[in-house]
Amino acid sequence: MRDDPRTPSRPVSGAHPAVWTGRATNRVQWLLAAAGAACLALGIELAVDSSWTGGSVALLMSVTGCVAAGLLMLFGTLAFVHVAVRVDGDALEVRCGHMGLPRRRILLTHVVGADFEPRVTPRQWGGWGYRWRPEQGTAVVVRRGEALVVRLGDGRTFTVTVDDAEAAVRFIRARLRLRPAGRPADA
Repeated sequence: MRDDPRTPSRPVSGAHPAVWTGRATNRVQWLLAAAGAACLALGIELAVDSSWTGGSVALLMSVTGCVAAGLLMLFGTLAFVHVAVRVDGDALEVRCGHMGLPRRRILLTHVVGADFEPRVTPRQWGGWGYRWRPEQGTAVVVRRGEALVVRLGDGRTFTVTVDDAEAAVRFIRARLRLRPAGRPADA
């Protein structure tokens, strides 16, 4: 009897699974997205049905400001409503939002270690979203809570808030030990 190549095979006891996936979601950001949609709707309403008496320049500035603020709030928050993390034998991939953008792919050959951080808050990183801080590295923060911290060969770190981050750390550490002897860890 043959295995169907379309169905994923179960690991033999003692073998490592081929892929680890995890997600994190922040439902509070839907409120911010709704506020962005309201600003956008206000800008459109001002442009279409205007009884503005303050002059056309003031109207244009109001419409432009409302539309710009609405689009920034709407798309800026929707991009970070959730994050999906996937680790396979070659790389760690992080996709944000429904469209998967922004996206970050880190080859495991560039990873020298993985750590579990039990409590990461947006305040530590300056807010939600894709963040960079010189003293801390880069992070994708969509909610407070546990996070995966990956140490790279060039001394930088990458942090991502994700559910069951401890399992991701164990998976990455197991993958790093499985690396062939001829491949350097920081190549």
